[in-house]
Amino acid sequence: MTRKQRRLVFVLAGMATLGAAAALVLYNLKDSMVFFYSPTDLVTKSVPKDRRIRVGGLVEQGSVRRAADATVEFRVTDTAHSVPVVYRGVLPDLFREGQGVVAEGRFEPGGRFRADDVLAKHDEKYMPPEVVDALKKAGEWRPAAGGAAPNAPKEPGR
Repeated sequence: MTRKQRRLVFVLAGMATLGAAAALVLYNLKDSMVFFYSPTDLVTKSVPKDRRIRVGGLVEQGSVRRAADATVEFRVTDTAHSVPVVYRGVLPDLFREGQGVVAEGRFEPGGRFRADDVLAKHDEKYMPPEVVDALKKAGEWRPAAGGAAPNAPKEPGR
C-alpha cells in the first residue's frame, strides 16, 4: 500500500468512527429531550401521548383546586385553549392564578396532563421565553413598562 492509500484509509476510518460516535450520542439524547407546547399547540399539532413534554401558559383564573393529599389541579391557558393539569407535591411560592407557569410531565389516558415538575416565574419581570412566544401568538402578550420584553437581554452600557 502506498503512502497516499494509507492516509486515505486512516481518514476514512476516522470519519466512520466520528459518524458512529455522533449517531450513538444522538440516539441516546432522544429520550432525554423534552419539547415545549402551548395549549393551542396541543390542539392543533399531533403530540405523542407517551412522550414527556412541557406545557406552558398562564394559570387560568378560578381553576386552582387543592386536595388534602397535596394534589393540586389547575388549568394552563394561552387564552385560546386550556389544558387540565394535575400535580402532586409542593408548588413554587410564586405559583398563583394569572401568572406564567411551565409544567413538565405526560398526558394521562383521560386527557389530563400529569405534571412531575411545575415552574413558576421567579420575579415580576421574567416569564419563560416559551410562554412569552405562546402569548404573542395568541395576541395576549402585554410587555412590561418601558416597551421592552421582560426577559430581553439588556444592551451593554445601559
